[in-house]
Amino acid sequence: MPVELRKRKAPAPVPAPEPPAKKRSKAPKVSKVAKVAKVATKVKESVKSAAAKPAETNGSPKSGKPVVGSVISLDGFGGEVETNDGTKTTLKALVDESTAGVVLFTYPKASTPGCTNQVCLFRDSYTDLTKEGLLIYGLSTDSPKANTTFKTKQNLPYPLLCDPSATLIGAIGLKKTPKGTTRGVFVVDKTGKILLAEPGSPAGTVDAVKKLIAAGGISAAKEEPVTSKPTNGQATEEKKAAEGVEKPAE
Repeated sequence: MPVELRKRKAPAPVPAPEPPAKKRSKAPKVSKVAKVAKVATKVKESVKSAAAKPAETNGSPKSGKPVVGSVISLDGFGGEVETNDGTKTTLKALVDESTAGVVLFTYPKASTPGCTNQVCLFRDSYTDLTKEGLLIYGLSTDSPKANTTFKTKQNLPYPLLCDPSATLIGAIGLKKTPKGTTRGVFVVDKTGKILLAEPGSPAGTVDAVKKLIAAGGISAAKEEPVTSKPTNGQATEEKKAAEGVEKPAE
Protein backbone atom coordinates (compact mmCIF):
# COMPACT_ATOMS: atom_id res chain seq x y z
CA MET A 1 0.00 0.00 0.00
CA PRO A 2 1.56 3.25 -1.02
CA VAL A 3 2.69 5.68 1.78
CA GLU A 4 0.88 9.03 1.74
CA LEU A 5 3.19 11.93 2.22
CA ARG A 6 1.80 14.84 4.19
CA LYS A 7 2.86 18.33 3.35
CA ARG A 8 4.42 20.25 6.18
CA LYS A 9 2.85 23.51 7.03
CA ALA A 10 4.87 26.51 6.09
CA PRO A 11 6.41 28.16 9.18
CA ALA A 12 4.76 31.34 10.36
CA PRO A 13 6.57 34.43 9.12
CA VAL A 14 8.95 35.95 11.58
CA PRO A 15 7.68 39.45 12.60
CA ALA A 16 9.89 42.24 11.43
CA PRO A 17 12.06 43.65 14.24
CA GLU A 18 11.01 47.03 15.61
CA PRO A 19 13.21 49.87 14.54
CA PRO A 20 15.71 50.76 17.29
CA ALA A 21 14.74 53.76 19.44
CA LYS A 22 16.53 56.89 18.53
CA LYS A 23 19.17 57.83 21.03
CA ARG A 24 18.70 61.16 22.68
CA SER A 25 21.36 63.54 21.72
CA LYS A 26 23.51 64.37 24.70
CA ALA A 27 23.91 67.98 25.66
CA PRO A 28 27.26 69.27 24.65
CA LYS A 29 29.72 69.25 27.47
CA VAL A 30 30.53 72.64 28.91
CA SER A 31 34.21 73.31 28.86
CA LYS A 32 36.08 74.23 32.02
CA VAL A 33 36.81 77.66 30.58
CA ALA A 34 33.08 78.31 30.08
CA LYS A 35 32.34 77.20 33.64
CA VAL A 36 34.96 79.55 35.03
CA ALA A 37 33.62 82.41 32.93
CA LYS A 38 30.08 81.72 34.21
CA VAL A 39 31.23 81.76 37.83
CA ALA A 40 33.21 84.97 37.25
CA THR A 41 30.10 86.64 35.80
CA LYS A 42 28.05 85.68 38.86
CA VAL A 43 30.73 87.05 41.18
CA LYS A 44 30.81 90.35 39.28
CA GLU A 45 27.02 90.66 39.47
CA SER A 46 27.01 90.02 43.22
CA VAL A 47 29.75 92.62 43.74
CA LYS A 48 27.81 95.17 41.69
CA SER A 49 24.60 94.55 43.62
CA ALA A 50 26.45 94.88 46.93
CA ALA A 51 28.02 98.15 45.82
CA ALA A 52 24.63 99.46 44.73
CA LYS A 53 23.13 98.97 48.19
CA PRO A 54 22.84 102.16 50.25
CA ALA A 55 25.20 102.61 53.16
CA GLU A 56 23.97 101.57 56.56
CA THR A 57 22.42 104.33 58.65
CA ASN A 58 24.00 105.66 61.82
CA GLY A 59 27.45 105.49 60.31
CA SER A 60 27.87 101.81 61.09
CA PRO A 61 28.21 99.02 58.54
CA LYS A 62 26.58 95.59 59.03
CA SER A 63 29.64 94.45 60.96
CA GLY A 64 28.55 96.85 63.70
CA LYS A 65 31.81 98.76 63.68
CA PRO A 66 31.38 102.53 63.44
CA VAL A 67 33.37 104.47 60.88
CA VAL A 68 35.56 107.35 62.04
CA GLY A 69 34.59 110.53 60.22
CA SER A 70 31.00 109.46 59.59
CA VAL A 71 28.04 111.21 61.21
CA ILE A 72 25.57 109.12 63.18
CA SER A 73 21.98 109.95 64.07
CA LEU A 74 22.08 110.25 67.85
CA ASP A 75 18.32 109.69 68.19
CA GLY A 76 17.91 106.14 69.47
CA PHE A 77 21.56 105.23 68.86
CA GLY A 78 22.53 102.40 71.20
CA GLY A 79 19.23 102.39 73.06
CA GLU A 80 18.83 103.22 76.73
CA VAL A 81 21.48 102.68 79.42
CA GLU A 82 21.69 103.41 83.13
CA THR A 83 24.21 105.35 85.18
CA ASN A 84 25.72 103.67 88.23
CA ASP A 85 23.34 105.66 90.46
CA GLY A 86 20.29 104.27 88.61
CA THR A 87 19.44 107.16 86.25
CA LYS A 88 18.17 106.12 82.80
CA THR A 89 19.86 107.94 79.92
CA THR A 90 20.87 107.72 76.26
CA LEU A 91 23.91 108.68 74.22
CA LYS A 92 21.97 111.61 72.76
CA ALA A 93 21.17 112.94 76.25
CA LEU A 94 24.83 112.64 77.28
CA VAL A 95 26.01 114.48 74.17
CA ASP A 96 23.42 117.21 74.69
CA GLU A 97 24.74 117.77 78.21
CA SER A 98 28.31 118.18 76.97
CA THR A 99 30.07 121.21 75.51
CA ALA A 100 32.09 119.42 72.84
CA GLY A 101 31.10 115.74 72.87
CA VAL A 102 31.37 112.47 74.77
CA VAL A 103 34.10 109.91 75.45
CA LEU A 104 32.92 106.35 76.13
CA PHE A 105 35.61 103.91 77.20
CA THR A 106 34.59 100.28 77.58
CA TYR A 107 35.93 97.72 80.03
CA PRO A 108 35.07 93.99 80.39
CA LYS A 109 34.38 93.72 84.13
CA ALA A 110 34.35 96.08 87.09
CA SER A 111 36.97 95.72 89.84
CA THR A 112 39.28 93.43 87.85
CA PRO A 113 43.00 94.36 87.60
CA GLY A 114 43.06 95.56 83.97
CA CYS A 115 39.81 97.48 84.28
CA THR A 116 40.93 99.07 87.56
CA ASN A 117 44.11 100.25 85.85
CA GLN A 118 42.07 101.70 82.98
CA VAL A 119 39.56 103.66 85.09
CA CYS A 120 42.37 105.03 87.24
CA LEU A 121 44.28 106.24 84.19
CA PHE A 122 41.18 108.11 83.02
CA ARG A 123 40.75 109.44 86.56
CA ASP A 124 44.34 110.72 86.73
CA SER A 125 44.02 112.40 83.30
CA TYR A 126 40.49 113.68 83.89
CA THR A 127 41.37 117.39 83.92
CA ASP A 128 43.38 117.21 80.69
CA LEU A 129 40.75 115.10 78.94
CA THR A 130 37.86 117.40 79.81
CA LYS A 131 39.48 120.81 79.30
CA GLU A 132 38.09 121.09 75.76
CA GLY A 133 34.54 120.32 76.82
CA LEU A 134 34.39 116.53 76.56
CA LEU A 135 32.49 114.46 79.10
CA ILE A 136 34.02 111.14 80.21
CA TYR A 137 32.03 107.94 80.87
CA GLY A 138 33.05 104.37 81.61
CA LEU A 139 30.81 101.74 79.97
CA SER A 140 30.34 98.05 80.78
CA THR A 141 27.69 95.35 81.17
CA ASP A 142 28.07 95.43 84.97
CA SER A 143 25.13 96.12 87.29
CA PRO A 144 24.59 99.53 88.91
CA LYS A 145 25.60 98.03 92.26
CA ALA A 146 28.89 96.64 90.93
CA ASN A 147 29.73 99.87 89.12
CA THR A 148 28.84 102.04 92.13
CA THR A 149 31.17 99.98 94.30
CA PHE A 150 33.86 100.30 91.62
CA LYS A 151 33.41 104.06 91.28
CA THR A 152 33.42 104.68 95.04
CA LYS A 153 36.42 102.50 95.75
CA GLN A 154 38.54 104.09 93.00
CA ASN A 155 37.27 107.64 93.70
CA LEU A 156 36.29 108.25 90.08
CA PRO A 157 35.23 111.80 89.09
CA TYR A 158 33.05 110.58 86.20
CA PRO A 159 29.96 108.30 86.01
CA LEU A 160 30.01 104.63 85.00
CA LEU A 161 27.31 103.51 82.57
CA CYS A 162 25.57 100.14 82.92
CA ASP A 163 24.59 98.38 79.67
CA PRO A 164 23.61 94.81 80.66
CA SER A 165 22.12 94.07 77.22
CA ALA A 166 25.20 95.54 75.48
CA THR A 167 23.02 97.57 73.11
CA LEU A 168 25.21 100.67 73.26
CA ILE A 169 28.40 98.62 73.46
CA GLY A 170 27.32 96.78 70.31
CA ALA A 171 26.35 100.00 68.52
CA ILE A 172 29.85 101.43 69.01
CA GLY A 173 31.41 98.19 67.74
CA LEU A 174 32.95 96.89 70.97
CA LYS A 175 30.74 93.88 71.73
CA LYS A 176 32.29 90.42 71.59
CA THR A 177 30.52 87.46 69.98
CA PRO A 178 28.63 85.66 71.43
CA LYS A 179 29.05 87.70 74.63
CA GLY A 180 31.52 89.93 76.37
CA THR A 181 32.98 93.40 75.96
CA THR A 182 36.09 94.46 74.07
CA ARG A 183 38.17 97.08 75.84
CA GLY A 184 38.19 100.21 73.71
CA VAL A 185 37.24 103.85 73.31
CA PHE A 186 34.63 105.79 71.32
CA VAL A 187 34.42 109.59 70.92
CA VAL A 188 31.56 111.48 69.27
CA ASP A 189 31.12 115.25 68.97
CA LYS A 190 28.03 117.44 69.32
CA THR A 191 27.09 117.01 65.66
CA GLY A 192 27.18 113.21 65.87
CA LYS A 193 30.48 112.94 64.04
CA ILE A 194 32.59 109.95 65.14
CA LEU A 195 36.05 111.21 66.08
CA LEU A 196 37.50 108.00 67.53
CA ALA A 197 36.45 104.34 67.58
CA GLU A 198 39.00 101.65 68.34
CA PRO A 199 39.88 98.81 70.70
CA GLY A 200 42.92 99.23 72.93
CA SER A 201 44.78 98.49 76.13
CA PRO A 202 44.06 100.33 79.39
CA ALA A 203 46.79 102.88 78.66
CA GLY A 204 46.11 102.83 74.92
CA THR A 205 42.52 103.99 75.29
CA VAL A 206 43.58 107.00 77.37
CA ASP A 207 46.46 107.86 75.03
CA ALA A 208 44.15 107.76 72.00
CA VAL A 209 41.93 110.47 73.51
CA LYS A 210 44.96 112.56 74.49
CA LYS A 211 46.29 112.41 70.93
CA LEU A 212 42.89 113.43 69.56
CA ILE A 213 42.81 116.48 71.83
CA ALA A 214 46.45 117.38 71.13
CA ALA A 215 45.76 117.26 67.38
CA GLY A 216 42.98 119.83 67.78
CA GLY A 217 40.24 117.38 66.86
CA ILE A 218 38.02 118.50 69.71
CA SER A 219 38.41 122.26 69.38
CA ALA A 220 37.34 122.07 65.75
CA ALA A 221 34.28 120.07 66.72
CA LYS A 222 32.92 122.58 69.24
CA GLU A 223 29.72 124.35 68.37
CA GLU A 224 30.18 127.96 67.34
CA PRO A 225 28.79 130.35 69.95
CA VAL A 226 25.45 131.87 68.98
CA THR A 227 25.63 135.65 68.94
CA SER A 228 22.51 137.38 70.14
CA LYS A 229 20.80 139.33 67.39
CA PRO A 230 19.51 142.83 68.20
CA THR A 231 15.78 143.27 68.50
CA ASN A 232 13.89 145.37 65.98
CA GLY A 233 13.93 148.38 68.32
CA GLN A 234 17.66 148.08 68.95
CA ALA A 235 18.35 147.75 65.24
CA THR A 236 16.39 150.93 64.49
CA GLU A 237 18.23 152.95 67.14
CA GLU A 238 21.59 151.65 65.92
CA LYS A 239 20.68 152.55 62.35
CA LYS A 240 19.70 156.08 63.36
CA ALA A 241 22.94 156.53 65.29
CA ALA A 242 24.96 155.32 62.30
CA GLU A 243 23.13 157.69 59.95
CA GLY A 244 23.76 160.57 62.35
CA VAL A 245 27.48 159.85 62.29
CA GLU A 246 27.70 159.44 58.54
CA LYS A 247 25.56 162.53 57.73
CA PRO A 248 27.87 165.50 57.06
CA ALA A 249 27.25 168.76 58.90
CA GLU A 250 25.29 171.32 56.85
